[in-house]
Amino acid sequence: MGPFPISTRDAVRLREGLEALSVGDPARAARVYGRARQSVERILREYPDDPVLTVLEVEDAGKDEPCPALDPGTGACDLYAHRPVTCRTFGPAVSCGGEALAVCELCYQGATDEEIAACRVELDLNAIDEGEAETIVAFALVKP
Repeated sequence: MGPFPISTRDAVRLREGLEALSVGDPARAARVYGRARQSVERILREYPDDPVLTVLEVEDAGKDEPCPALDPGTGACDLYAHRPVTCRTFGPAVSCGGEALAVCELCYQGATDEEIAACRVELDLNAIDEGEAETIVAFALVKP
């Protein structure tokens, strides 16, 4: 829940994913686009002056806004293969520079600390060109 910053490359990847989905499953793509459009409309109504900057910088701004890529019925990401770097690194047991990052407790229900540690992978930040945060998912999908 709540918008989060994504890079320009993330936005491009998401739009490519939506385009690919529209070829393979046009009805599902239309639902994703519809959720994104509705999200943009709600955010613009609430923060008309600078919506993206406001939701990214003001605490609790847009905090209840769901990610439009998530299917509300299943909770699954409809653009999973094209998800932003933030989504790719949240949840799994990941460490960066030897420090463990947040592990999603939903991913490891019933697992021991040792089992989680055995799944840990080291993230190579040099291999990821995340770029500067420019937008949020809804605006990336609606406004190219």
